[in-house]
Amino acid sequence: ADDTHERAQAVALGKRFANHWMHHGFVVDGEGEKMSKSLGNVANLLDLMEHYDPRAYRMLLLQSHYRGPESVTQDNIDASVKALAGLDAFAARTASVAAADPDADVLAAFRERMDDDLDTPGGTAVLFDTVRRANAALDGGAADAGALVAAVHEMCAAVGLVLKGAAEVPADAVAKAAALDAARAAKDFATADALRAELQADGWTVETSKQGTTLRR
Repeated sequence: ADDTHERAQAVALGKRFANHWMHHGFVVDGEGEKMSKSLGNVANLLDLMEHYDPRAYRMLLLQSHYRGPESVTQDNIDASVKALAGLDAFAARTASVAAADPDADVLAAFRERMDDDLDTPGGTAVLFDTVRRANAALDGGAADAGALVAAVHEMCAAVGLVLKGAAEVPADAVAKAAALDAARAAKDFATADALRAELQADGWTVETSKQGTTLRR
């Protein structure tokens, strides 16, 4: 039911932008020339996708306004890869956060930017600010953490960014994480530290907050 609600929310948000007829301005190289195969400075989009996650190219275009030309350079495609990795890490960290209704104020701010001539740079600014706020809320055990996490996922869905969350965690690792939390609650920090070391030795990144321990690779 929670998944159905989340999908319905994302669809509703996305429909607000579906009627915009959108194309991006000329894609140009670092010298400002229109990129084309005949210029020899790039092959084509399919070639680009052989070397980069297609989502990184989507991220690059989202961070520029569709009416203007976009310069595709090594620097800005690398920056998009880094930004996307941050979102994937956030998805991994929050995979076990309890479902909640998305923060209404965040979505209102996002809609305002997107309704302003499809201001995707402004929209992605709201997205990344919300990621920052959600991480801070998780670190501090704030009550609004779940709502902020849900808002991040809904905004990503609205612009077609499919995040890659945590890989499936084996049952034995889940059990160790639960035992670590139980040890911490009992103030048995020696046992908690030993369990953390075992998980890390198995290649897991162990993140512990007031909501409990999450594992990711």
